[in-house]
Amino acid sequence: MLLWFFQVIFLNSFYKGIKINEIKATANTIEKSINDENIATIISTVSENNDICIKVLSSSGDTIYSSHVVKGCIIHSKPDFDEKALPSEVTNNDGELFQYYNHDGYTRETEPDLAPDSASTETDNTQVQDKPPSDEKEKEKDTLIYSKTIIDANDEELTLVLNSMISPVNATVNTLRVQLYYITAFMILFSVILALVIAKWISRPIEAINNSAKMLATGDYSTRFKGTGYQEIAELSDTLNYTAKELSKVELLRQELIANISHDLRTPLTLISGYAEAMRDLPDENNSENAQIIVDETKRLTTLVNDVMDISKLQTGNISIHRQPYNLTASLGDSINRMNKLMEMDGYQIDFIADQEVTLAADESRISQAFYNLLTNAINYTGEDKKITISQTIFPNPADDLADWVKIEVADSGEGIAAEDLPYIWDRYYKVDKTHKRAVTGTGLGLSIVKSILDMHRGDYGVTSKINEGSVFWFTLKI
Repeated sequence: MLLWFFQVIFLNSFYKGIKINEIKATANTIEKSINDENIATIISTVSENNDICIKVLSSSGDTIYSSHVVKGCIIHSKPDFDEKALPSEVTNNDGELFQYYNHDGYTRETEPDLAPDSASTETDNTQVQDKPPSDEKEKEKDTLIYSKTIIDANDEELTLVLNSMISPVNATVNTLRVQLYYITAFMILFSVILALVIAKWISRPIEAINNSAKMLATGDYSTRFKGTGYQEIAELSDTLNYTAKELSKVELLRQELIANISHDLRTPLTLISGYAEAMRDLPDENNSENAQIIVDETKRLTTLVNDVMDISKLQTGNISIHRQPYNLTASLGDSINRMNKLMEMDGYQIDFIADQEVTLAADESRISQAFYNLLTNAINYTGEDKKITISQTIFPNPADDLADWVKIEVADSGEGIAAEDLPYIWDRYYKVDKTHKRAVTGTGLGLSIVKSILDMHRGDYGVTSKINEGSVFWFTLKI
C-alpha cells in the first residue's frame, strides 16, 4: 500500500516538490555569489551542472548575466517572454514568482506555502491563480520558471530568473503501476507460502505440547513437554514441565498422607477395639486403666481428624480470626504447665524463659493452637535428654517504628533437619521422618497449620536447624 501511494498516487506531488527545492537551492547559491567577481563563471557552472537556464535582469529588465544550456527554453527562445515587465511583477509578488509554461501559455502561480492570499490578475497571455493548477493542466506543463528579487553590493535590485524543464511523469507512473502489479501478486503468493511454513513451524511444537497436556490430565505426571522453535514456546514447555514436576510432588505427598493417616488411625483404632473387647469379654479387664487407654486413643484420633479439618478450612479461608487483647505470656505459660504435667511421667522437661509479660491483640485460641503444634513437634523430635526450651523476647522492628514485636522460640535437642528439607517443612503433608514410629505421630499438617495461622495474623515464622544440633522453630507477632 505504501508503494502504491508513494510511487503512483503521490508521485507528481513528490516530483514537483523536489524540482522546486532544486531550483530554490540553485537560486540561493547564485544569490550568495552575486557579488563575486567570477559570478559569470559561477552561473555558467551551476547552469550546466543542474541543467537549468539562468538569466539575471536589471531593474529595467535588461539582461546582465545569461546561461543557455537547455534547447528551446522559454526565457531564451520564447518571443512573448516579457523580460521588461518581469522585475516589477516579481516585486509585486513579494519578491518571488513561479511560472509554469504549457500549450496555453504561461501560468503564474504562487506556492500555497509562500503566499496563499495573493490576488488574481490577468495580463496578456499570463493567467494568475491562487490555487495550484488542476491535474489536467499539470499533465501538460513541461517548464517551470522561477523568478526571485536579489540585491547586489550596490543595493540595486536584480531579478534572478531560472528555467527548468519538468519531464512528464505519466509514462513513469504507468511503468511503476505495471511493476507494482507483478510485485503485489508475487508478494501475496510469497506471503501465503511463508505464512503456511511459519504456521506449520509454530503449530507442530504446540500440537506436541497439547498432546502431552492431555496425558498430564490423565494423571501421568512423568509426561515431559518438548518445546522447540520460538522462545515463547520453549518457555511454555519449561513452565509445563515445572508444573508436572510440582503436581507429581503433590501426588506423592497425597499418597504419603494417606499412608500416614492409615497408619496413625489404624493403631489407635486397634487399641480401642482390643481393649473394648477385652473389657467386654473379660470381667477382670473392666477397669479404669483400660478405660483411660481407650479415652487417650480416642483423643488421639480426634486430634488427627481435627488437623485434617483445620488445614482444609484454613486453606479455603473458611476460618476467620477474632482479635482480642490478651496476655500472651500467661497463655503460653498455662499451655506449658499443662504439657509439663502430661509429659513429666515420660521424663520430659519443658522450660519457659520470658523477659517480661506481653499483651497483644490476636485470636488467642488460634495462636495457642499454633504454639501447641510447635510444642508437640518439639516433644516428638527432641533428643534423649527430652529437654525443650521455650523463650519469649521483645525486639523493635526496623520496618515499624510505632510498635515492638514479640518473638517466641521453641528449641529442641533432636537430630535436626537437613538443609535440603528446610524449604519444604511448612508444606502440607510433608514429614521429614518418613518412618512410622509410635512416639512420633501426626499427619504432617501441624507446621502447615502454624504457617496458615501466622499468615492470617501477618506474623513471621521460620526455623534454624542443623543435623545433630537440634532445631529452633520461631514466630513473631506485632505487639
